[in-house]
Amino acid sequence: MSETTFLRTSELISLTDRTRHDAQVRALRFMGIEHRVRPDGSVAVLRAHIHFAFGAGDRVMNSDEKEIEPDWDAV
Repeated sequence: MSETTFLRTSELISLTDRTRHDAQVRALRFMGIEHRVRPDGSVAVLRAHIHFAFGAGDRVMNSDEKEIEPDWDAV
């Protein structure tokens, strides 16, 4: 089974321990999880954000960002 871009309803319920959309939003805000509310009131959470927020994924850098490394010439 392939992963989708957004968490499935069952995954969102598992993450927040809430079934109502308004309660899920409150739980996500409390946890600092980025989310969007759809026009129908349901909640969208990017799977990639969850991986990053819980330390399971790599941070995606912008093209103008540089990876910080030690000054090896000074060693």
